[in-house]
Amino acid sequence: MAEFVGRRRELETLKRELGKVAADVGGERPGRCVMLRGRRRVGKSRLVERFAEKSGVPFLFYAATGGSPEAELERLSRDAQASSLPLATLLSSARPKTWDAAFDVLAAALPPDRASIVVLDEVPYLMDADGAFEGMLQRAWDRVLETKPVLLILIGSDLSMMESLNSYGRPFHQRGREMVLGPLNPAEVGEMLGLEPSAAFDAALITGGLPLICAEWTPGAGIWDFLRTELEDPVSALLVSAERSLAAEFPQSVQARSVLSAIGSGERTFSNIARAAGGIAATPMQRSLEILADKRVIAAELPVTLHPSKDRRYRVADPYLRFWLKFLGPAMAEIERGRGDLTMNRIRESWTSWRGRAIEPLVREALARLLPDTQLPAAPAIGSYWTRTNDVEIDIVGADRAPIAKQLLFVGSVKWLENSPFDRHDLAALLRHRAALTSEPVPVVAVSRSGIDCSGLDGAFGPADLLAAWTF
Repeated sequence: MAEFVGRRRELETLKRELGKVAADVGGERPGRCVMLRGRRRVGKSRLVERFAEKSGVPFLFYAATGGSPEAELERLSRDAQASSLPLATLLSSARPKTWDAAFDVLAAALPPDRASIVVLDEVPYLMDADGAFEGMLQRAWDRVLETKPVLLILIGSDLSMMESLNSYGRPFHQRGREMVLGPLNPAEVGEMLGLEPSAAFDAALITGGLPLICAEWTPGAGIWDFLRTELEDPVSALLVSAERSLAAEFPQSVQARSVLSAIGSGERTFSNIARAAGGIAATPMQRSLEILADKRVIAAELPVTLHPSKDRRYRVADPYLRFWLKFLGPAMAEIERGRGDLTMNRIRESWTSWRGRAIEPLVREALARLLPDTQLPAAPAIGSYWTRTNDVEIDIVGADRAPIAKQLLFVGSVKWLENSPFDRHDLAALLRHRAALTSEPVPVVAVSRSGIDCSGLDGAFGPADLLAAWTF
């Protein structure tokens, strides 16, 4: 199925974990646990459901909804009835009133002589401030569940809460293997949609690699055909996915949403973001930024340099959300009244400049994966450099560490235009900016969508070169 393009590694990991359970049937503690986390709508539930269906073993798939404990336990009983566990009627008929009791009955319903799978989806909905659910899960795992040949899979979209579930000092610490499911990478997007390298990057920037959105892209279609189709449908995945995710992530954080919208509109500094968000004072502004960073929605970055800098910049971490906040979210009213053509015109007008900056994090990630090569060393840290006044900006800075480096390994420039190669004027500008950062003749690198038209570079990369970073 299309949504599982690029998920081979994760499926193999789950198969290996289940294989270990099956191999240890009859052992003292054959049970194993996997904790799978990833941002909303990257396909975690579908991946695990697909795996369970194809596993050939009985399974129970339960998805929490954020209701009361009583409602959640009632839902568990209903999901048990629909499961393939041979003794699932124990759980549906017992109708336990606490999670302690539910886990005991669940353990009794698991077959003792063959492997089975139990999936608890959206576990953060069940976690409470005092850790009561985590404590009950830990006791049940240690006392009864781990003694059964079961693969327990815990899934969650709240990244910080899922990380805390396995952190030191928490009840469930070191009782499961952590897995992270990210969006489809640019190479996987290109494979799924049948696109050549430069178009694959365009599609990755628009869809963020979210399988649900990619599934609506006609294979081989260009970005403008895709956008035209999506903008004609007010409930298309491209239009509604961001709003649904934000509503789930920040149901009460109105101020954080305002700050996020300001960053999405293109503001990058603390003062400019606060002003664009309605003149928010420093303390609540800082709190909003902390909430957004904790949820991994934004990235807060410092320039990579040889000297300390406090000039922090902010950006939306997810490419799709960045695109939605810039172009789609503010235009929902006109799209809903059938004027998506106006939105399309604004995207066309700003696309080249927006894409030029949006591609930079993907370029840096690709270089981190590709290097070392025959010309450039591996760089433990790859970031960028800027001054407070922006009179000097360097798109790529490779260093031994960040943000304060002891040694700079290379600097580079990204030129991501349709029909304009990287030329001697671009190289001259890069060399001037390098001189503002360091007096050392560190290697210079160019990344260009449309080729290189000069000599004097120590490294050069195009779309196909970068895409290869995700195909190893």
